[in-house]
Amino acid sequence: MNAQTIADNSSILPARRWLLLINVQIVTLMYGIAITSATIVLPHIQGALSVNQDQASWTMTLFLVGSAVTMPITGWLAGWLGWRRLMVGTLIGFTITSVACGLATNLETLLIARAAQGVFGAPLMPLGQGMLLATFPKRQHALALMLWGIGGTMGPVLGPILGGFVGEALGWRWTFLFLAPISTLAIIIAIFALGDQQKGSSGKLGWMGFISLAIAIGSAQLFLDRGHRLDWFESFEISAELFICLVAALFFIGSTLYSKTPLFERSIFSNWNFALGLLTMLLMGALSFTPITLFPMLLQDLRGYPDATAGILLSARGFGNLASFFIVVQFTKFNAKLALMTGMALQIWAGWAMSNLNINMTEVDVFWTNFVQGFGFGLAYTPMTVLAFATLSTRLTVQGSALFNMMRNFGSSLFLSLSILILLRSAAENYSGLSQIINPMNPLLSDPNYALHWNTTSIESLAKISEEITIQSLMGGYLNAFQVFTWVAVSALILSCLYRPNKKL
Repeated sequence: MNAQTIADNSSILPARRWLLLINVQIVTLMYGIAITSATIVLPHIQGALSVNQDQASWTMTLFLVGSAVTMPITGWLAGWLGWRRLMVGTLIGFTITSVACGLATNLETLLIARAAQGVFGAPLMPLGQGMLLATFPKRQHALALMLWGIGGTMGPVLGPILGGFVGEALGWRWTFLFLAPISTLAIIIAIFALGDQQKGSSGKLGWMGFISLAIAIGSAQLFLDRGHRLDWFESFEISAELFICLVAALFFIGSTLYSKTPLFERSIFSNWNFALGLLTMLLMGALSFTPITLFPMLLQDLRGYPDATAGILLSARGFGNLASFFIVVQFTKFNAKLALMTGMALQIWAGWAMSNLNINMTEVDVFWTNFVQGFGFGLAYTPMTVLAFATLSTRLTVQGSALFNMMRNFGSSLFLSLSILILLRSAAENYSGLSQIINPMNPLLSDPNYALHWNTTSIESLAKISEEITIQSLMGGYLNAFQVFTWVAVSALILSCLYRPNKKL
């Protein structure tokens, strides 16, 4: 973005500036719904397409991978096409792929459409955030980010609710199909709200950096997703994927350091707060989508909750986000670093509470833990973004926002794969351990109080015991995943202490 473009952005009429904000809120809302609504109907997808839990979770993973791979070139695309053309073109592609997801008749088609939906959805978040940071003066960044965050918050609120009710009433396909009218509305607003800002400022794309980064992200994701199924390094494929990931990552680093046309400007990484923000965002990506992906499966598979009820309970995270907005602007202006640390501490508390749940958890347990986690995330996100971008040049905001959101999606997809791995591996180990105590020599099985239902003398009783062991084993797997979630939040809190305060905030 050149000096003339910056001047043009700063002179945008206030009315059009707020129309731009509304457009960004809508596309952010839609992006959030696209992610969270799909998590609620995963059991329906499993049944309709005859796939297992691991395979169904790829509908989330590939969406995030598609987004993470494409996000790095958002800044270049904005400079090549301009804001209006990029936003409208992206929304048209998102609409088409959403319909394709809803019309898919097998898992392969759904996964391809879902990955494409992630590719077209990738520019929405960084472009929206970058446009706001470039359009609004720095003194209004906290306010603009808070208002923008309402769209991001209502996505996690409405996504599970709409996904639950629509999934029960009309079927899982409509959780994708109802995104089309929202996207159409966003296209109409974008045509009037946006101009050709930044068009012609892209320069050359660092193709080596882009291709190597895309390969590194894709191979890392395949390594984690398929490792458990293929017995890790006993498989040539897994070893090859790790090798390709490491080589591609080295190529990307070399391209960034020495290429005449790096994918990202080198100066962006020399900014202490922004570089620290990238690491924090990677961890916040892990904190972002893991609970809303694990809880639907936990509630529906182990507790038998209907989709609508599970959706209402999981909307607590979005309500927590929304509640945080009542204090986050004032808190950020008072002390951004303290606000960030407080938000991270709340997520540690929520993660610890989640890891101490049991199979007899109540609706209140699920609601309040997700509410606190959402409140902490909302309280941390705005000050972290303000601190990271406070000293970054205005011309780098869209590029920086693309890199920022890429780290969030990459962290989300990697940690989601890791969480599913922990869940499945822990459940298998738990089942093996618990099964060993089921034998005629166990005195509990001969106790008159338990013998009626828990004994080894009848097929019915053995089936009940096996079902109970499966439930308890899976519950242990979920708790282990929540424990890792808690330690990620602890790591993010430690990073929060390292930010340098900016007196201009």
